[in-house]
Amino acid sequence: MTTRKVVAGPFVSLDGVETRTLHVPGARLHYEVRGTGPLLLMIPGAPADAGALAGLAATLSDRYTVVTYDQRGLSRSTLTGPPIDQDVRVFSEDAYRLLAALGDEPAHVLGNSGGALTALDLAVRHPERVRALVVHEPPIPELLPDREHWRAAFQDVYDTYRDQGAGVAMGKFIATVDGENSAPPAMPDPAQMPPEALEMMGRVQGNLDHFLAHVLLPVLRFEPDIAALRSGPVPVAVGVGAASRDGVPAMSARVLAERLGVEPLVFPGDHQGLALDVAACADIIHAALA
Repeated sequence: MTTRKVVAGPFVSLDGVETRTLHVPGARLHYEVRGTGPLLLMIPGAPADAGALAGLAATLSDRYTVVTYDQRGLSRSTLTGPPIDQDVRVFSEDAYRLLAALGDEPAHVLGNSGGALTALDLAVRHPERVRALVVHEPPIPELLPDREHWRAAFQDVYDTYRDQGAGVAMGKFIATVDGENSAPPAMPDPAQMPPEALEMMGRVQGNLDHFLAHVLLPVLRFEPDIAALRSGPVPVAVGVGAASRDGVPAMSARVLAERLGVEPLVFPGDHQGLALDVAACADIIHAALA
């Protein structure tokens, strides 16, 4: 299936961010470009969107041409057909088409949370497009020794969504992902948040139904091709939060690093660390990519 490389815009904001749209089979991808230098593609995890990595992108824009985007079906990346289940291969093909539209040179890639699964699959299917890869806390319950337990737990989240709605299901999802011994996440004070963050929170609320109905289970059944990653040309760095405990993303990151034969990169904070201590995280990512 070929890509229609139709790019709308660009629209340039006051802070120098170019907003563009790429038409791909089944969706219109919203993406943002800022900075100068080598290309760095940042992939956020669902149900969040490009806004989750905006602070990190701005911090790295003096060293890279940073591209962030909303994955299909989420926020401003709208579907052009009826909603259907979306697995990691669909997301990684979108990332490939986006990189192809941006030029011929391979890109540095950062994947965060569920976006790290997209990045891992991209490096396997299209290694010629990836110069180096950093993945931060990819949730891969299929790699964990008790994967049947996690399959049942996430199936329960899905069933809860069908029976009780998105609000109750997301509470159960967060508790499941964070782990039994983790403290509940601190809720930010909206009065202290910049307008961009408040806008993203509103968009994420609008993503919950699609995420729970069509993304949650297909994505969490993904298992990366470890052999291809180990033998392939793309160097892979795996990050884990210093404050993360027994949640699925942190446990998965440690197992993935062990299976790949690399030492985990330790990032500040927990699963949300890339959005909080952006200066320190930017330095760690730059060092790993370099």
